Amino acid sequence: MVAFTLSVIITAILVWGIVAYSKRRPVGQPHTWGEAMLGAFVVFFLMFWAYGVVPHQWLVWAENELNWRTDKFLHGPGGFLKPQPEGGWNPITLNYQVIEHIIAVVIYGVMLGGNIWLWGVWQNRGKGQEEKAPARSNFGRPLVKEGSAS
Repeated sequence: MVAFTLSVIITAILVWGIVAYSKRRPVGQPHTWGEAMLGAFVVFFLMFWAYGVVPHQWLVWAENELNWRTDKFLHGPGGFLKPQPEGGWNPITLNYQVIEHIIAVVIYGVMLGGNIWLWGVWQNRGKGQEEKAPARSNFGRPLVKEGSAS
């Protein structure tokens, strides 16, 4: 549980770092070689971590510590989901390994949605700031209307 929890915390810290940097980074400023290499490393590491380490740690935790195996069946609270071969009403027999893998697929879906959201945050950075900037003359000075107090 500690390894899975720590992997999720590290993912959240990396995402927070990218969002915080996207708020500081000017939109039109070109990247230096070092900035581009560091950015590529961070994005690659985040994808490796989110799509590789986090689901792996979930599977290891579920198989080892939670002991979710193929011979352990899901009956639900009070035997509500008990399968028909065991005297229940449910025509589907679910073991805990199936539930474990469904949760792994959900983890991948959440990471994919987060990946798309994070690219959207990066691509849309600075859009709200462009509207607030005052109009400027050809010489770079802000334009002021005649008769305005400021």
